[in-house]
Amino acid sequence: MDRDELGAWLRLTLSQGVGNGAARRLLSRFGLPQDIFRQPESALQHCVTLAQAKALCTVPSGWEALLETTWHWLEGADPQGPARAVITLGDARYPQSLLDTEDPPLLMYLMGAARLLAQNPFPTGRCLAVVGSRNPTAQGADNARLFSRALRGAGFTIVSGLALGVDAAAHEGALDVSSDPFAEATPATIAVVGTGLDRVYPRKNLDLAHRIAAHGVLVSEYPLGTPPLAANFPKRNRIISGLSQGTLVVEAALASGSLITARMAAEQGREVFAIPGSIHAPQSRGCHALIRQGAKLVESAQDVLEELRMPPAAGKQSASSGAAVLDEEGSRDIDTRQTESPLLQALGFDPMGVDALVARTGMDAASLQVELLELELDGQVARLPGGLYQRLGSA
Repeated sequence: MDRDELGAWLRLTLSQGVGNGAARRLLSRFGLPQDIFRQPESALQHCVTLAQAKALCTVPSGWEALLETTWHWLEGADPQGPARAVITLGDARYPQSLLDTEDPPLLMYLMGAARLLAQNPFPTGRCLAVVGSRNPTAQGADNARLFSRALRGAGFTIVSGLALGVDAAAHEGALDVSSDPFAEATPATIAVVGTGLDRVYPRKNLDLAHRIAAHGVLVSEYPLGTPPLAANFPKRNRIISGLSQGTLVVEAALASGSLITARMAAEQGREVFAIPGSIHAPQSRGCHALIRQGAKLVESAQDVLEELRMPPAAGKQSASSGAAVLDEEGSRDIDTRQTESPLLQALGFDPMGVDALVARTGMDAASLQVELLELELDGQVARLPGGLYQRLGSA
């Protein structure tokens, strides 16, 4: 894409009152954006309103500055670092899965490994969204990481939103796959963000964003310089679901962005999966509501693969939660209660305080604290605020 073509696309996105739908009508009738801006106002009115036609005939405020900034951003990429690109509806790399949705963005800014941006930034039929609460339980964060690790091991690219909590854990799980056989051909993970790609939000995920840029792809429909505006994050969720064959909700409150993503996935004709949780946890209520509405209840990564009719990768073990786990042959007949400690059995999977555990186990408080510490150091139990403990699932 040369500078003039880039400028025309940017001008189209900045034209006041001209949304994606009107822009697609114009592109369908006149061709490239350069051709749209050659038309008289009277010709434009065959596709758009008078106000929109007048806007298209006026150079938008800030257009020249944005073009200059974007061109320098593209040309100034470090040859030793992540590559940068802007792809439009007419680009061969634009994902078909997103084109098939009701409101695909006119253009997307990308940052990631050069080999991926040049060839296959969005693997067809092999992307899966993993989303959830920004404040997950210890079990929820663990599930997000383990499911994403297993699904990446089965060949999926994990798509999420770079938010704190479940999103970050999902990206990390995908990046943690060792000896990834798909590393050269497909991104480990795709982060769809709600800001311009020249900034990272939240800042706490800066290091994670750098890892994603090295082994995956960062995506935004928003111009460079766009700050973290609240309205942009729900809107970008349609891209997360639109890129993906299915959406897995790990934990979500009843009023959450994750449920927006799940609703968009269903409207786009994609599969929706949800992990059940404790009836006492507010973070589980959204998942339970989705299941009541027809989302697929999943207990392991294998459940997702079976629903999508994808065979697991050889030698990979799927993530699980609860008592049922998958052995190397994929059979679900191992009851972990036969081998776990009595304290873990008493703890169950709900957060619980020491006093309640003393009453449930009959142990004295001192001995109980010692065993809890051992389980915590072993990665089987997490300490929560308020003096509570919660057991963690296993891979």
